[in-house]
Amino acid sequence: MEKSSTSVYTPWKLVGMFGGLLSFVLVLMFVKLQPDNPASTRMLAVALLMAFWWIFESVPLAVTALFPVVLYPLLGIMNGKEVSSTYFNHIIFLFIGGFIISLAMEKWNLHRRIALKILLMMKIGGGSILFGFMFATFFLSMWISNTATTMMMIPIVLSIIHKFEEEMESKAHRRYSIALLLGIAYSASVGGIATLIGTPPNIVFSQIFSMSFPSAPEITFTQWMIFALPFSIIMFAITWAVLYFFYVPKEALDKKLKEKFRKQYAELGKMSYEEIIVLIAFIVLALLWLFRSGIDIEFGKNFGLKIPGWAKMFTHPEYFNDGTVAILVSLLLFMIPSKKDKTQTIMDKETALKLPWNIVLLFGGGFALAKGFTKSGLSEYIASGFSSLSQINPVLLIFIIAISLAILTEFTSNTATAQMSLPLLAAISVSAKINPLLVMIPATIATSLAFVMPVATPPNVIVFGTGKLKIKDMVKTGIIVDFIGVLLLTLFVFAVIIHVLHIDIHQIPDWANSFSNK
Repeated sequence: MEKSSTSVYTPWKLVGMFGGLLSFVLVLMFVKLQPDNPASTRMLAVALLMAFWWIFESVPLAVTALFPVVLYPLLGIMNGKEVSSTYFNHIIFLFIGGFIISLAMEKWNLHRRIALKILLMMKIGGGSILFGFMFATFFLSMWISNTATTMMMIPIVLSIIHKFEEEMESKAHRRYSIALLLGIAYSASVGGIATLIGTPPNIVFSQIFSMSFPSAPEITFTQWMIFALPFSIIMFAITWAVLYFFYVPKEALDKKLKEKFRKQYAELGKMSYEEIIVLIAFIVLALLWLFRSGIDIEFGKNFGLKIPGWAKMFTHPEYFNDGTVAILVSLLLFMIPSKKDKTQTIMDKETALKLPWNIVLLFGGGFALAKGFTKSGLSEYIASGFSSLSQINPVLLIFIIAISLAILTEFTSNTATAQMSLPLLAAISVSAKINPLLVMIPATIATSLAFVMPVATPPNVIVFGTGKLKIKDMVKTGIIVDFIGVLLLTLFVFAVIIHVLHIDIHQIPDWANSFSNK
């Protein structure tokens, strides 16, 4: 019998597996960070093991995320009950509720209707069609997973690319195909930045920040969107302009494309009762998120915007959070009957089973890692060596952090990158007497600026998998977009984010001082 040439363990995975195990054993045997606190050394060993296995994906990411449940009690870092409780919290329910809404949109084809409607609104032209595809992807990825959005757009864009192959010369249609495919991948990543549920690193930040600084004010869905949406819109415009300049042909496109879109939209038929219900739920959820805590922004002494939040109508407005709202609206979809099939509701258990529980476990592993860093004292130990950072110009510091994480996330999962870096940045910022938000927010956004390598994000993998892109196409375009993104992010921190979140760059807030005492 012939032996299979494939293996579950590739050389890349084996390097990560043995590198992680070797690091784990060597640290436990030969390193003593704090002789009077062995837990910090043991935590370093666990962190290195998880980092290697996450970066090299030696085993599924969710499996690695479960290691703290076993290793923390075994090594005396935390008891099993405490570490287990970190895997479920209000941020996880925010993700679950938001994802249920997105699954309902997919179930009733509302996401496809929205995408085609946007394309029908565009003029027929190289730049217009590119803009239409990118905007549809950008908008949907604010609410639906970037991966699902990209998968939904790919069949539509491939049908258009086949049409171009018939109508345009080979060189011209290939260049335009590159623009469309990269446009979908890039706008999915950029759109995900705009909301707290748009991409996993944003959710990771929200929970690690609240765990690291329990007395800090909550970063609400509205606050995040106020500064992240303008950044995303500008990045979207820049990305479109770069792709238009490099790839879009100047000759006119076939006007029959509009008919193709119109035909695909007509095939969807009249908007169904179920689609209307899901659309209403989607809008209601967005409004409840936006206005739960109100809006309070100050730009200078004479200009500001203040809108009270609806939660203040209740006796205990602090009892509400974005996860509460997400679960409320998603639960309603399980109660409203469908007209197409009266034995079902708008959302059913079969569709709900598509929830990516592996991502939920991955989130939990990151939260457990962050908790272990602080509980063991490892965060304080690492941070003590970075007190000199307070002497670095804040603009330069933000730029260094942003470009470092943007490079790292090109080679590993952006979720894993956020999980590994944010607990350290929280500790380092306190040691250096820097407002933690000043470094943690740009670090989080930087993990989504992954435009160079095919493996950097699922959208990149999906478009590369069509076989119509070469690595050099992604690299030469992605480097430009990446670098512009890092520069824009650095500028945005000081032009917008510090005003929205009331950050004083010269003073560490009182709530940050509680970090080392937890």
